[in-house]
Amino acid sequence: MISLDPDLIIFDCDGVLIDSEVISARVLIETLAGVGVKVDAAHVQTHFLGRSWAKVAAEIRHSHGYLPGTDFEEKYRTELLARFELELEPAPGIHALLAQLTTSACVATSSSPKRAMRSLELTGLSVFFEARIFTASEVEKGKPAPDLFLHAARRMATDPARCLVIEDSLPGIEAAHNAGMQVMRFTGGSHLKGMSQEALSLGGTVRCFDNWALFFEMVPQANRQADERMGK
Repeated sequence: MISLDPDLIIFDCDGVLIDSEVISARVLIETLAGVGVKVDAAHVQTHFLGRSWAKVAAEIRHSHGYLPGTDFEEKYRTELLARFELELEPAPGIHALLAQLTTSACVATSSSPKRAMRSLELTGLSVFFEARIFTASEVEKGKPAPDLFLHAARRMATDPARCLVIEDSLPGIEAAHNAGMQVMRFTGGSHLKGMSQEALSLGGTVRCFDNWALFFEMVPQANRQADERMGK
């Protein structure tokens, strides 16, 4: 159980609210193959997952000698959104969770503003956050730097020490720690299937859960209305 009664829950988007990382990896692998750069899903997960596009592009240049320019980025983003229109699904159980959540919440994502907004619209989740969606484009340094989470806390007028971050990626977990926030790892995304509990929990150092139905058992403070209805 999380010891802190959080004043703000900060959700990552891809791999947490939406089951998008497998789709994103597939499109990036295909787009890179079109310019002669060969990577596999394991490489994408290790080097790209949870990072801003600027960091992804820098890593591609460093490891493969190819710098994705504006044309490449636009082609990738266009194809990705087209796939999202056909394939994107919300994380199972997240609608019910957000409908019951009584703690203030926002989104902080490495995705572009356009991708984040369209993803949440397609999955019916935008109604739960409205304008409380913050992206890496709003800060100087993306994850694993703490900038994005600290920016979200400032915009939401909340002490970072009173924030709980829900992440799936290692850069996101590191960013939350760097921001002085508590963090839990959602491991229910398709991209994390098959990993051992030891690996997912980073040797038992991070609290993990793979089903949104378990969230209020771990953080009951986030659903005070349920406690009040039960007379607790």
